[in-house]
Amino acid sequence: MTERLRRPLVPVLLTGLFAVPLAFVVVQALANSWRAPSLVPQELGWRGFEVAFGSGGAVAATANSIVVALVTTVICLLVGWPAARVLGGRRLRRSGLIALLIALPLLMPPYLAGFGLTEWFIRLGIDGALAGLVLAHVVLSLPYAILILLSGFNREIEKLEEMASVTGAGRPGRLLWVSLPSMRPALGAAALLSFLVSWSQYGSSLALGADRSTLPIVMLPFIRSDPQVGAALAVVFLIPALVAVALAARSQRSPI
Repeated sequence: MTERLRRPLVPVLLTGLFAVPLAFVVVQALANSWRAPSLVPQELGWRGFEVAFGSGGAVAATANSIVVALVTTVICLLVGWPAARVLGGRRLRRSGLIALLIALPLLMPPYLAGFGLTEWFIRLGIDGALAGLVLAHVVLSLPYAILILLSGFNREIEKLEEMASVTGAGRPGRLLWVSLPSMRPALGAAALLSFLVSWSQYGSSLALGADRSTLPIVMLPFIRSDPQVGAALAVVFLIPALVAVALAARSQRSPI
């Protein structure tokens, strides 16, 4: 096989590797009747979506997930930026140890983290509230944001900021015209992971959500009890995640 033919073959194979399972989920969501040993459904329809969203519970859960994931992402970027800036600039003693401590929440199961926060949230009166879910998700998403942003802060950015300062640019100008464009790929990756970690949270949401259900909590019970409904909810679950991935990929390609 020539090199010219081999180059496009790799992305095609990778795309197929990820697309086939997603296509199966879509078919399962539309299969009103799919009896073995048939390889294709006997009847297609919208029953899965009608059952999933007929009661309104899935609609509220989806709205809760979107709001919590977006707010969590914004908070992670706002808090993660100065934290990564300080750590990346080596302005603290033992910055490596501090980075390790920041990453500790990644080592524990999400349900354990949520269970540990429950008592404190009860005392604060935010258990079962959207604010409680956001804070719980921030605990698990923020380490990803900090560590990714940390990889973006380097000596080259500091040199560019120093050059901009010499030309008379103030702190807002350096942030707007130098720091943010230079950090755009890292910001896109940090936002993507923060959103996806929050969007897919099951354990912490189960521990702290109470009557504030999120989409993963509504979806998982249907996986065994009614696969078609579970697949329909999985399709809805995939849409914001795919949009987030597409936006992050676009930020990686955008010129600085």
